[in-house]
Order: sequence, then structure tokens, then C-alpha cells
Amino acid sequence: MGDMTSMTRGVSSAPQTDTRNRRVLLAKPRGYCAGVDRAVQAVEQALDKHGAPVYVRKQIVHNVHVVRTLEERGAIFVDETDEVPEGSLVVFSAHGVAPVVHEEAERLSLRTIDATCPLVTKVHKEAVRFAADDYDILLIGHEGHEEVIGTTGEAPEHIHLVDGPGDVDKVEVRDPEKVAWLSQTTLSVDETIATVDALRNRFPKLLDPPSDDICYATQNRQTAVKEIAEQAQLVIVVGSTNSSNSVRLVEVAKDHGADAAYLVDYAEHIDETWLEGVDTVGVTSGASVPEELVRGVLDRLAEHGFDHVDEVESVKESMHFALPHELRRL
Repeated sequence: MGDMTSMTRGVSSAPQTDTRNRRVLLAKPRGYCAGVDRAVQAVEQALDKHGAPVYVRKQIVHNVHVVRTLEERGAIFVDETDEVPEGSLVVFSAHGVAPVVHEEAERLSLRTIDATCPLVTKVHKEAVRFAADDYDILLIGHEGHEEVIGTTGEAPEHIHLVDGPGDVDKVEVRDPEKVAWLSQTTLSVDETIATVDALRNRFPKLLDPPSDDICYATQNRQTAVKEIAEQAQLVIVVGSTNSSNSVRLVEVAKDHGADAAYLVDYAEHIDETWLEGVDTVGVTSGASVPEELVRGVLDRLAEHGFDHVDEVESVKESMHFALPHELRRL
């Protein structure tokens, strides 16, 4: 068990006899990872230096609140590069893009800021290296996710998507002696291990990436939620439905002891019926969630008598990434 520090919030309006044993276990680490912080700052600084509008290809990070806040400042989010007016400034999202996107941007004479998370860039480079050595690459990830699309674009003729252990039997490769695996950075650690084990049973010569592809923040947040789920009947994860790492936190909480776990964008999305018969609520947030949204959830819970908060720190984080080099040129 990690060290626990206690914080007492305002007195609840609910009867003390009903709420005296209610508490919140607040996971740490939670919320913004270094890659998300870097990407959001990239858009903010581009707006500061260049002025509105600044175009952003796809959602800069998968969080409704962050996207809305940046839109209010003058960011314009588009799905495809050809929606950006010729010669304009465009930021590529933290999830990364395929080489063809850079080519499209150059053709349109766009000024670009690449806010791809460095940990995603690492996976891209691994894909290029394995493809150069003529390996079949088994990419563990979710079909249609922007990160998977970007990584696949680095070596489309070599990459085969494997969406969990159930996909393993469908995989066909040219040479079972030359197979390597990579993964999306925001997956469930446990499910990825199970998928790799199943792949290795089929392909004993399966080559590992030089280092773990699942990002430090995804792993740390899953470790933290496992710890609080063992003690909480209910876990509330703050995050958006299109955030892979946030959805995984809900799954992990359910798999490790919580009777129920729910994903919410905002405090007002909490259903009061979830709290019935509950004395311990776990709270965490996905890697693209600003802390103000977590504070809103804590305030909402305090209104229902959950005004004692224990912060449970499982892992210390100190990762930081420098801003994209293009910002210096602006």
C-alpha cells in the first residue's frame, strides 16, 4: 500500500449519521501525462504566438473539455489535412500521424507543429526499423484508433493489427521465423501481456520491441487504480469515451475488486443511484484529463457525504517532455 495523506473537505449537508463512514480514495498518479501536457501547451503557445485561428488535425488529446476550451481560444479542429486552408498553421495531435499526412501538409504549404507524444514517436521508429529488416510486425491495438492508424502508416505492407488475444489465431505471416510485435501505448497492461503470450505460443521466435511500448503513464494509472479498486465498492474514472487509456481504467477497476466502475466527463454526469449503499468511492482520471475536472467530482461527492479524501500514491512520476521544436521557429 502506498503512503496515504488525508484531506478533509467541507461539511456535508447530508445527515452525519448516514455519512460518517463515507470516504474517497483518490488515486495518484492521475490525469495529465507528460505527452498530453506537451500537446496541449503546443496548441496554447501556437495561439499565443500566432493568434487565432490555429488548426489542429484530429482532437489534440481525447478529452471533450480540453477540446472545447481550446476551441474557445480559437483552435479549429479538423479531421483531415486537406480541410486546412493552404498556407495555414496546423498542429498534429499527440496520437501521431502517418508519413502521408506530412506529405499532404507539405503539398498544401502548411506550417506544421508536430505534437506527437515522444513515446508514440518511439513506436513509429521501431516499426520503421523492423520493416527495414523485413519483419512482419504484429501491432497490438484497437482498430480505428488514431495512434494505430499513424503507426500502421509507417510500414503498411509489414504491419498486421492484433486486437486482443482473440485475434491471435487469425494472424498470417510470411515467415514465422521473422515476426516482431509492437503495441499501442494506451492499452491494458494485463491484456497486452496475455496477447503477447498467445502470439509467442504461435510464433516462438517472436521478437520483442527494444523496450515496453505501453507508456509509463498508462501503466502507472492502471497500477494506482488496481490499488484503490481493492478497497472501493465504486470507482469513478474521469475521462472521455474516446480516450483509450480512460476506458481501460474502468475495465481494470472492475477486474480488480470494484463492484462497479463508471466513466464520466464531468461531475454532473455522476448518477446519485451509484452511491446508494456505498461507503468507499475510488476516483481517478485518464491521462488527458485536467485536474479541475477531478476537483469537480470531489466537490460533487462531498455534497453526498463523501467529504473525507485519502490520496493513495502508488508510483511517483517526474516525466517531462520538451515542447515541439517547431514552436521555437514561430
